[in-house]
Amino acid sequence: MAKKSKVIEKDEVVVRFSGDSGDGMQLTGSLFSFSSAIYGNDISTFPDFPAEIRAPQGTIGGVSGFQVHFGHSEVYTPGDSADVLVAMNPAALKANLEWLKPGATIILDVDSFDDKNLAKAGYKSNDPIEEDNLGSYNIIKAPITTLTRASLKNMDLDNKSILRSKNMYALGLVFWLFNRPIKDTEHLIREKFSKNERIAEANVRVLEAGYNYGMIIQAVTPSYHISPAEIKPGIYRNLNGNRAIAWGFLLAAQKSGLDLFLGSYPITPATEILQELSARKDLGVKVFQAEDEIAAISTAIGASFAGNLGITSTSGPGLALKGEALGLAVMAELPLVVVDVQRGGPSTGLPTKTEQADLNQALYGRNGESPLVVMAASSPVNCFDYAFYAAKIAIEHMTPVILLSDGFLANGTQPWRIPNEDEFPDIKPPYVEKSADQWQVYERDPKRLNRYWAIPGTPGYQHRIGGLEKDFLSGDVSYDHRNHFKMVKARQEKVERVADFIPPLEVHGDEDADLLIVGWGGTFGHLFTALEELQKDGKKVALAHFSYLNPLPKNSYEILKRYSKIVVCELNLGQLANYLRSKFPDITFRQYNKVEGQPFTVAELKNHFEKILDK
Repeated sequence: MAKKSKVIEKDEVVVRFSGDSGDGMQLTGSLFSFSSAIYGNDISTFPDFPAEIRAPQGTIGGVSGFQVHFGHSEVYTPGDSADVLVAMNPAALKANLEWLKPGATIILDVDSFDDKNLAKAGYKSNDPIEEDNLGSYNIIKAPITTLTRASLKNMDLDNKSILRSKNMYALGLVFWLFNRPIKDTEHLIREKFSKNERIAEANVRVLEAGYNYGMIIQAVTPSYHISPAEIKPGIYRNLNGNRAIAWGFLLAAQKSGLDLFLGSYPITPATEILQELSARKDLGVKVFQAEDEIAAISTAIGASFAGNLGITSTSGPGLALKGEALGLAVMAELPLVVVDVQRGGPSTGLPTKTEQADLNQALYGRNGESPLVVMAASSPVNCFDYAFYAAKIAIEHMTPVILLSDGFLANGTQPWRIPNEDEFPDIKPPYVEKSADQWQVYERDPKRLNRYWAIPGTPGYQHRIGGLEKDFLSGDVSYDHRNHFKMVKARQEKVERVADFIPPLEVHGDEDADLLIVGWGGTFGHLFTALEELQKDGKKVALAHFSYLNPLPKNSYEILKRYSKIVVCELNLGQLANYLRSKFPDITFRQYNKVEGQPFTVAELKNHFEKILDK
């Protein structure tokens, strides 16, 4: 009987799959995360793409990664650094060394570590283990390419198809490493490649070969065991932020009784929202891929004018182009949701990397006094909730809403408990109820200050709206200076009154904290994890995380005023901090900022917070 490896019990583990952009690391990571979720672990993932569609093969610039953090308790981040790294070539090893934990396990495809690939990755010798001082790591040197070819030698496949299957060999080895069954993944593979049974069979065969290789080397390699998590009962599926946003809008359309229209122009990292909604014609969704960003938002405004739920999706450069049309939606007082999936900037910047630098643009990026609602999702799965509530606010308050996401949320995944639609409130469009002879186009609801919605084509309710200033009641074009001031104030107050309909700002942690951490958007998971770890160390800290940015929750000042030390953490140079200073000038706000195209790490946050606490 073969000697079995040592099994290490762990609460949580981080695995990073990395290789050339053509090595299938995104699929490999996705399949492993699906399997972990099916097994019952809580997970958080972080796909990390190169910006180039096809960077030079074997170079560090072309390295594609997928990080999975899974455990038997709640997981809020993809993890700071990896316990296990799968490196399919030298560039993948070189690019990820800084993200490894001491003593981590490294799985190498030694077949790719030839002189040519070593030189492309910047190695000066033919021994990267010695050159990078990796002697303290547990290194598994597997001839993955050779063994993939051997496992498929009787399938009469071309060399390209064989090599495209080697990622499944690495995946099978990782399944063995964590004592995971491969049956569910085999089913997923057959489903994905259902239109090509030979390719499906090849991938399954290679997956099994990789798993069996793990059985062979078990005498010298430790394996890991992570127990399932205790989670709320329900039906779960893995969901990323972009898909969650699309689905949130689908529920909003159903709850409001409106048809959903998306006018959009493809842009990284928001395109998946367009793709997802384009597949839902069965639910009455209408999708228009416009020739540019201006046309995209203009068609969405037209759809809203016609009585639909108008949506447009974009990223930072596209939001800049939509600015003029956003002003039109503000002036016309039509419901509209603009999704901005933020990325590194300025200009085209870092298309596949994450950033939070569009807040100023969302708040102020229009001409004139042009107020609108700004919201931000804070996890991949709650993108669903915030998409729904962004649509609800837009419709019921007759105002444009900008929903901020980012590349980290858009591509990251978490287990999502599929909710019952009864868990979400109905959305009530403010249709005109008065008879046509009594109705005034800009007559307002006394509670929300929204104007009423008259759908074009309804007999007797013909009216004109547009970008020119309107009379306070009749809607006729007006250049009267007093009327303009009155309308500016009304539009501003309408947005401010949204604060009466949003939840109060919540504080996590200690009420008598020595430090209040403040964040917004996709940084929640890292900030909350840092908070929990500091509390375990006996530190008194609290976290206030903003998801409603304009207007701010009504209790914001009351919360912030309680704390003598406040640090605002964001992936920009201080946009929320400056915004809060303008709102609450008597409060002192420290800052912790990062603009590297990467999310925070929990370790760097803790280190900074401890320095503040020690002062």
